[in-house]
Amino acid sequence: MKTMEWQNGGLILLDQTRLPLEIKYITCETAEDVAEAIKTMKVRGAPAIGVAAAYGLALGAFQNKCKDKETFISNIREISDLLGATRPTAVNLFWALHRMTDTLEKTDVDEVTKLQELLLREAHNIFTEDIEMNKSIGRYGSELVPPKAAVLTHCNAGALATAGFGTALGVIRAAHEAGKDVRVFADETRPLLQGARLTAWELMQDNIPVTLITDNMAGYLMKKGLIDLAVVGADRITANGDVANKIGTYTVAVLCREHNIPFYVAAPVSTIDLALASGDEIPIEEREAVEVTTIFGREVAPKGVKVLNPAFDVTPNHLVTAIITDRGVVRPPYVDNLRKIF
Repeated sequence: MKTMEWQNGGLILLDQTRLPLEIKYITCETAEDVAEAIKTMKVRGAPAIGVAAAYGLALGAFQNKCKDKETFISNIREISDLLGATRPTAVNLFWALHRMTDTLEKTDVDEVTKLQELLLREAHNIFTEDIEMNKSIGRYGSELVPPKAAVLTHCNAGALATAGFGTALGVIRAAHEAGKDVRVFADETRPLLQGARLTAWELMQDNIPVTLITDNMAGYLMKKGLIDLAVVGADRITANGDVANKIGTYTVAVLCREHNIPFYVAAPVSTIDLALASGDEIPIEEREAVEVTTIFGREVAPKGVKVLNPAFDVTPNHLVTAIITDRGVVRPPYVDNLRKIF
């Protein structure tokens, strides 16, 4: 199942808000379309957001009707700001946008039509590289998964969250392909149920054994000895190894520490933000209350109740057993070892 595809001058996206009840693709013809798709989580997951934003900038470039290079680049910067304002936590978004604009500013090409093609080629490169990075993460991570392991994962860090293959689910997928007979516990991941709607569905498509649990069951399963390790994705990893990921990840990490279970984070190097010293500096997206008070449009809370809805939390580095990247497995001390892979 493809997450996205460039086709006939537009970006085709799998609308993840419809899964698993309906498989529907939408076509983004403008940068504004892509920005809306990112903001409304029709496309989600840090790597997928980055790739989509790169294609969004390419769409904006083809919309750009100016004739000279300087004005063209100025307009591209404005479109980059538009796309960058959609979701503040996932650093892959800004990494991809910077890579696109940096490509423009470093080229000696002056002709606008050639600059447009240059941006599209770079978006294609980001797409292709993301899939290869995920497969590398899978190869490195598979070595950490024992045969017949029961793996807990949180949210969705699979092919749906990337250009393809996945990060956390890439590790699971690679272990499955290696014949390790792994089993997965996917927690539902409130409030938007990415674990129930996306992870469970995705694993079932690949015939990987998966059991769905509610978010508050993980501790019980750990105490019963039913979970061997946890693998999650990441939206931003700071220089000291603090990890921002879907809200509830910190809770899983604390439970793993209490029960002496390895807690692994799987992410490409594009998710590592060495410019931030610690997780205290990561901007945390606060989303609308309606995501908590309703499920599939149906009210499940009293009208007028006060709501907090941070989309992410930060897991401190001392709870992270290792970070699995496309350049290898990084272990503590992260403040020293993360820099070594760049």
